[in-house]
Amino acid sequence: MLSAAGWRVTFGYPRPSRGDAVGVWGRKPVSARGRYLARKSGAPLITIEDGFLRSIHPGLTRYPPLSIIIDDVGVYYDASAPSRLENLLNAGQRDDDLSRARSCIDLLREHRLSKYTPPGGDWKVEPGYILVIDQTRGDASIPGAQATEGAFRQMLSAARAENPGKRIVVKSHPDVALGRKRGHFKAQDLSADDLFLADPVNPWDTINGAYAVYAVSSQLGYEAVLAGKPVRTFGAAFYAGWGLTEDEKTIARRTATHSVDSLFAACHLNYPIYVDPWRGSLCSFEDAIDALLQFQRAETPVGSGKGDVIAGARLWKRRNIARFLPEHGNPPRFAETESDAARIARKQNRSLWIWAASAGAVPEETTGFVEDGFLRSIGLGAELTQAASLVFDRSGIYFDPSRPSDLETLIRQGVDGAADSDRAARLISTIIAARLSKYNTGTPGIARDRKRPVILVPGQVEDDASIRLGTSDIRTNLDLLRTARTQNPDAWLIYKPHPDVEAGLRSGSIPTDKAARFADEIAHRSSPADLLDQCDEVWTMTSLMGFEALLRGLPVTCLGAPFYAGWGLTRDLGQIPPRRQARPTLEQLVWATLIAYPRYIDPVSGLPCTPELVVERFSQGHGPARATWLSKLQALFANQPWLWR
Repeated sequence: MLSAAGWRVTFGYPRPSRGDAVGVWGRKPVSARGRYLARKSGAPLITIEDGFLRSIHPGLTRYPPLSIIIDDVGVYYDASAPSRLENLLNAGQRDDDLSRARSCIDLLREHRLSKYTPPGGDWKVEPGYILVIDQTRGDASIPGAQATEGAFRQMLSAARAENPGKRIVVKSHPDVALGRKRGHFKAQDLSADDLFLADPVNPWDTINGAYAVYAVSSQLGYEAVLAGKPVRTFGAAFYAGWGLTEDEKTIARRTATHSVDSLFAACHLNYPIYVDPWRGSLCSFEDAIDALLQFQRAETPVGSGKGDVIAGARLWKRRNIARFLPEHGNPPRFAETESDAARIARKQNRSLWIWAASAGAVPEETTGFVEDGFLRSIGLGAELTQAASLVFDRSGIYFDPSRPSDLETLIRQGVDGAADSDRAARLISTIIAARLSKYNTGTPGIARDRKRPVILVPGQVEDDASIRLGTSDIRTNLDLLRTARTQNPDAWLIYKPHPDVEAGLRSGSIPTDKAARFADEIAHRSSPADLLDQCDEVWTMTSLMGFEALLRGLPVTCLGAPFYAGWGLTRDLGQIPPRRQARPTLEQLVWATLIAYPRYIDPVSGLPCTPELVVERFSQGHGPARATWLSKLQALFANQPWLWR
């Protein structure tokens, strides 16, 4: 993060003559060595701290901090001396910062984001209470705000005395809830009618229901100011003394009067730096919010929140699947069979998930199904290449038209406003420009004579679940090819075998002489994107290439019932479920299929991410890792396709 901000971090004795500075972390005792070294050498002191929009969880997790403060004057929570934030506030804010600040505050409140924003449970406390904010013992911001441990008892007494008859809610720090540190209050410090809140809940929920807020120096008091709540401070917090709070302590240096917008512009927009967690470059506050929302979604349980057990996932997939599930809480368990998984789920009160492609008997307590997403990898699943996207479907699974799925529900509901539709349109353009498909394999195609209409017929794995569940009369690649030729006698037919089949890893191969009876060309190991560029139409059973053809504006004829059929965007010759009555636009279909339905993991950083980042990584040649030690064994068993399903 320092490098992104232009600093070069190194060891050695500082030399002010060459521009060296000494960096320290905050005002903890360990930073005293650095402060001494700066005084002795005459080098400037740079204080580094977390920003006000940091991460999902406190402390060391897989999620990196999204912002830091690099202060060359002091540090914001030490009121004994000026800081760069204090100087910014005394100087006032530009008009363009103020107009941006209001929309950014709305973003924070809309998405309920704070310094730490773990997915919290439902907040069901009756509004109108007095919120008293606790902090951890030894927090440097307490003496920095010229307060003592006794300020917390004074604060609680004042809250009771000034609000007779109102319920007191004491909010503990997240580190206390995690058992890492101690706070100043315990449940026994409160009366029977009051509430000691140690459970992880969203901070904005506690603020929004409060009648008034009491704080020493906690950032939660600042966020209460942003929410327009009356805030009483018992320490010289960074947000105190600017005309927005009732303060026990005053700082004579703080001479300006601020609005909520101007306070926010200084604290959130101009004081910290924000760093893109995937690319390692500087980014905007708004970009940091987008990243935090991705992390928050990844930490939202797919099941009950009490842990998950997954049945039927191959050994080489399991570590990757775990990355798509919340980091905090019970780690997932895996079982070979549905019955074993059901037993674990009952015993440990876990949610039960089944790998959809290999599902057998479905236990009654099944929560849902897991399967690869549609922007999957660079390389084949049958070659043990990990997936960059997964779906967790509580209703069914997208390739089984016999019952509804979460994807169907998303398609039927449509997008939530023009922003979602615009985002889907941009994603379509990016995928086409990057020439991407599900597996992103194959060699460039060749130019074709365009005097005849060119129809692409993609082959499939014939024992694939989408064929077993999503087709009726036409169920083999040879029948598909024969039907396409019968219906299009004058067309130039290109048959593209499925890459897993060509690799000898799955069933569905057509002998060349039989395929040549119907196809004018067999496109062995060709790039799907190149073939789609050179064809006029696609005929398929349930292949994802039909969906990819829709993205490119090509007519698609379906002989089965894939997830994208039956919505008015394809010509349907298969048996379409009558429930598919909605008529979404292509953008609505793409929003549901690629944005709202799957979860994504960045192949480079390993962090949860957006589909846009996955497209960017794939276009740069960065795909998920391959289980190479198993791949070496695979060549010995290439004629046993059941091993690689």
